Amino acid sequence: MTERSTRILLVDDEQSIQALLSYPLRRDGYEVVQATDGREALARFEERPFDLVVLDVMLPQLDGLEVCRRLRSRSSVPIIMLTAKSEEIDKVVGLEIGADDYITKPFSMREFRSRVKAALRRSELSRSAERDGGSLDVHELRIDPDKRTVSLRGEAITTTFVEFEILLTLARSPGRVFTRDMLLARVWGDSAYRDPRTIDVHIRHLREKIERDAKEPEYLFTVRGVGYRFRDTDASS
Repeated sequence: MTERSTRILLVDDEQSIQALLSYPLRRDGYEVVQATDGREALARFEERPFDLVVLDVMLPQLDGLEVCRRLRSRSSVPIIMLTAKSEEIDKVVGLEIGADDYITKPFSMREFRSRVKAALRRSELSRSAERDGGSLDVHELRIDPDKRTVSLRGEAITTTFVEFEILLTLARSPGRVFTRDMLLARVWGDSAYRDPRTIDVHIRHLREKIERDAKEPEYLFTVRGVGYRFRDTDASS
C-alpha cells in the first residue's frame, strides 16, 4: 500500500494568505486542503485524516479559537495558530485550549516552514512511539509514554500534545532544573522564533490539571529566575 502524503488543513479567510502559504507547503511535498471559515474547517476535518492544522484566529462563521477548542475535544492533531501582532490575549487563550504553537503575523516564510516542519516532526515521533521504558509512577501520578496517557489517583487526565511532552520531559529527569529555552528545544526542536513565556502558559495549565493546589504544587516546581523542575522521586509527599 502506498503511503499518503502528509496532509495539512490550512484555514484562513484571506485568499492572498492561502496562496502565499499553500505554495511553499506543496513545494515541500505536503498535500494542502484549504478552508476559508470555521465551519468549513470542521467539515473538512471530518472528511479525512490530517497531520497538521494551520488555523487563523480571525475567521467568519466560527473564530479560530472555537475551531481549536472543538478540534482538540476530538483529536490530538498538532495545531498551529496564526495571530495578528496585537492579539496577545488570543495567543494565551489559544495555548490554553490546546493549540500547540502560534505564529504572529507578519512572519517570514522561513519561520513558517520551520514551525510546520517542527510540528510534523513532533507528531511523527509521537506516532512511532518508540519510547524508553514503561510507565512513570510518581506519588499519585502515572504517565504512560507508549499510550501517551496521564492519570491522577486512577482518573484520566486529558493533556494536549505539548503539555504531555513538557510533563514527560520533566518527569523523566526528576529534580533536574530545565530552563524555558531547554524545554522549548526539547518540545519544539529549537527555541527559535518562540517566546519563552509560552512554557509558563503550559506549566500553569498542567498545574491546574494535576495539582491539588496550583499555588502549592506537588509535582511541578518553579525555580525562580531559572525555570522548572519535577519533584524528586524520593520526595515523601
